[in-house]
Amino acid sequence: MKPHVALLGLGEAGYAFAAGLSARARVTGFDPAWQDRPVDFTVTGGAAAAVAGAQVVIALTAAADAPGALRSALGHTADGAIYLDLSTGSPELKRELAAQAAAHGLTFAEGVLMAPVLRLLEKTPVLAAGPGAGPAAALLTAAGMDITPLGAEVGEAAARKLLRSIVVKGLTALMVESLRVAEAQGLGAWCHEHLVETLTELDGDVLRRLLDGTERHSVRRVAEMEAAAEMAVAAGESGAMARATAEVLKSVPARGVPRP
Repeated sequence: MKPHVALLGLGEAGYAFAAGLSARARVTGFDPAWQDRPVDFTVTGGAAAAVAGAQVVIALTAAADAPGALRSALGHTADGAIYLDLSTGSPELKRELAAQAAAHGLTFAEGVLMAPVLRLLEKTPVLAAGPGAGPAAALLTAAGMDITPLGAEVGEAAARKLLRSIVVKGLTALMVESLRVAEAQGLGAWCHEHLVETLTELDGDVLRRLLDGTERHSVRRVAEMEAAAEMAVAAGESGAMARATAEVLKSVPARGVPRP
């Protein structure tokens, strides 16, 4: 018999997971903002009906909506059900959700998406942690998902996701600022090619050299980034990323650079 998986949140990501899982699982879902679309799964009129009888409830909401989604499921799930929260929230939020779920006898797991959902759909890699991570991974992987359980410590998956976000989103913001200033200097094409060349060369040795050089030359690099911020402001930009970089570099003489 097919497992029963419920989805709370049927936006782009939730819809993709629900549609993909429906080939190997009985899927029910609810979204208060649902707009009628062709589906191979059951869309219910409320959260209670969606989660009733489900072995795993997957909540794919914004972090701000995660507490409300959990509350909507409490008291309506089957005995032994696992609640898997996939919102991009902080470790502290995940621990608060876990405590609330446990107080109502619901096994909790938190997970994070590690790639764009619209590219890989239900095969999007997911890291999961918490008491329900292992059982949820076993059931959902059999249904077509790609879930790696990390252990029972709630918040570990969220922490890994946000650490990655600091790098990926921060790097993207740095590139945006750099390219905008480069355009103002008439160097847009050069800057784009230089970014490609720099990022292509990144490997473990390059990263170590960057960190070692920062530890040795942080004072000089503060002045360099302050000059870059001035150039950005002169080009009509805020220079926010350059100024933030300078502030971090100012802390290096006293705090050093972490090593693996």
